[in-house]
Formats: sequence, structure tokens, C-alpha cells
Amino acid sequence: MNDKHIAIPRFIAARYVSVSRRNQMVSFMSGISIFGIAFGIAILITVLSVMNGFDREIRDNVLGIVPHLTIHTEENLSAEDWQIVEKVANEHPMVIATAPVVEVMGVIANAVGNKGVLVNGIDLDKEASVSIIDSFFVAGSLEDLRDSRWGLILGQTLANRLAVNVGDRVDLFSPTISINPIIPLATFRSFEIVGVFKVGTQDLDNDFVMINIDAANALFRLRTSYNGLRIRITDVLEANRVQPELKESLPDGVDVSSWTTQFGAIYDNIQFSRTIIGFMLWLLVGVAAFNLIVSLLMIVRDKRGDIAILRTMGASQQTVNRIFMWQGCLIGTIGIVIGVLLGIIGSLQVANLVGLIEQIFSIQFLSAEVYPIDFLPSKIKVTDILVVSAGVFILSLLATIYPARKAAAVVPAEALRAD
Repeated sequence: MNDKHIAIPRFIAARYVSVSRRNQMVSFMSGISIFGIAFGIAILITVLSVMNGFDREIRDNVLGIVPHLTIHTEENLSAEDWQIVEKVANEHPMVIATAPVVEVMGVIANAVGNKGVLVNGIDLDKEASVSIIDSFFVAGSLEDLRDSRWGLILGQTLANRLAVNVGDRVDLFSPTISINPIIPLATFRSFEIVGVFKVGTQDLDNDFVMINIDAANALFRLRTSYNGLRIRITDVLEANRVQPELKESLPDGVDVSSWTTQFGAIYDNIQFSRTIIGFMLWLLVGVAAFNLIVSLLMIVRDKRGDIAILRTMGASQQTVNRIFMWQGCLIGTIGIVIGVLLGIIGSLQVANLVGLIEQIFSIQFLSAEVYPIDFLPSKIKVTDILVVSAGVFILSLLATIYPARKAAAVVPAEALRAD
């Protein structure tokens, strides 16, 4: 008996949802509801995947290249002092690796132009432990610096600006001035380009060059072997917590800076945008659920005669109630399935679609001068799909309650008299 009470409402609900000539109005309203739910889900999953992609690119790529923390000082520490600092840093439980660096501002120039850059003199034996820059080379490699003391690595944007490539030469100027009896002279050295990388962010591709740490010491004439220590930690998002802990254990005059100084605002904006956009898209799904309520109410009004006949044949109010609740759930389920499929396809193809639009209309949605990356990444998370699907199903179920009660409250005599 219970199986019949379930099967009959489900069968009638499925007939109302299906396309038929006798139920064109009902099928049309069901189709509108399915489309609204599917569209909302597809947009929500696609946008969440793009936000996930931005988060991944920032965390794994951009933040995999820049140091999570940097120890620096204006004091001229001796090699022994730096060894003590490095030992203290490595004793912190969240520190994975450290690498010395000579970090100074300089000017790179050739016959085409010049540009102020951040020069990093690196230790090739330790650099790979704190940076994944070697994964982003479009020409040459990090190891090529080992074969050429006066070699230089720069970003693709900067290389294009100076019209240079691997094998070409550029001049790197130091901010220090050589005192000459006749006239002060700028200190510079000619470097051969041995590598070009492309990360996709303006701060790195246009403003960052790398040279051998020995060459940096010779050009910039430091009184110490290096002036900074790059640190990689287990969780990049914990940098602001580790920073004061490290500073507290280091000698006076030694400071610790975090990656958030350079990229923190951008990352926070991405997280904030994810929250706001997600909320707005859930409102879109809510509108689709409201549309389902309106559609079911119109279906109930259209099917008052059928409801009256069912009641006169012995169907209870609970049976009528179940019919329209089943119909709403079926509409929601079909919309969820279609929306998830479209959302997955959209997430996988969004980068190609944006690229096609940019090519057709000669526009650029993401500029490396404004955003941390110049392409549209995407990453599908199963948890997002499950949460969205469950949330929409619950909304669909809630949307059926009022129309189903209205249907169950139909008085057979009045409905038949009206027909």
C-alpha cells in the first residue's frame, strides 16, 4: 500500500514534467523552471571554478616563485652572523628551506631602452629549494647561470620591451657611483642573457631579473656576502603568523618581511571577490527557485480539474500534495543534472571561450599590469559541485511546499463547477 502511495504521485508528477501535447502548458512551465535552475547552476559552478583557478595560480605559481618570507637588514652582517641567522630560521618548525640572496635595485639597459628592476643575486645550489622559477622558462634555464658568471635571466615582458633574447647582451647598472678625479661614473657591467621566463604576472615578468650571487657581489660592491635570506614555509598562508615569531627570535636590526607586502592585497581581493560573486550567484539560483514556485502555482491552477477528479476518485490530500512535491523535486533534479554538466563543460572551456572573444573583438580581459596573471585559469572542485547540487535540491524541495499545499487544498466541487 505504501509503495502505491509513492508510485502513483511519482508517476503523475513524471507525466506532468514530460513533454506531451495534452500538457503543453505544464511542460512549458516545467521546461522554464528546469532552464532557470540549470542556467544558475552552470554559471555558479563555472565562476567558482575560475575563482579556484585564480587561488591555485596565486598559491602554487606566483607564491611558489616569490619567497614566502625574507630576512633582511641594513646592517653589514658578517658571514658568521648570517650563519647564525640562518640557523635560527631553520629551527622554526614551519620553515622548509632557506637560501641566501643579494637583493638590490638596479637599471637594465640596451640600445632599445632601459628599465628599473629588482635584481636578485641567487645561490644556484639553494635557489631551487625556495623557488619553482625553473618551471616557467621559455628559453634557457636556471642552470645556465652556473656556466656564465656574467649571465642574466629576465622575464618575457621585459625581454620583449628591450627586444632581446637568449644570447643577446644588456647592461646592468648599479645605484652606486664610481668616484673619478674628473667626473663621477655609473657602475655597470655587460651581461649575457642566458634565460627568459614567463610567469604571467607583471611584477615578475617585467620588474625582476636574476644573476649569479658572485656577480651581484662584484657589481654592487656589498660589504657582506649577501644581504637577505629567502625562506620557504610549509603553508604560504601562514606567513603572517610565522613572521613575528621569526622576528622575535632574531637579533636586533634584522627584519622579516612577508609575501603579503607585495601580493597580499591582490590575494585578499580574490578571496573577497569569490565571496561576493558567490553570494550574488546564489541569489540567481534563489530567483530560479522562486520561478519554480510561480511555475508550480500556475500548474496547480491549470490542473484544478485533474486534481478535483483525483479527489473524487478517492485520492487523499496527502496524495495530491505528494504529486506536486514530486514534480518540483523532479524539475530540480533534472535542472541540477543539466546544470552540473554545463557547468563542468563551461569550466573546462572558459579559457578557450575568453581567448576566442578576445581575439574576435581585439580586447583583453586580464592585463598583467592590473591582475596577478594574464590568463583565465580554472579548477573544478568536487566539493563545490556537491555543495551547489545539494543546496539547489534543498531550495527546490522548499519551493514545492507552498504550491503542493495549495493543490491539496483544492475543493473538488468548486473546481469542477469552475471548469
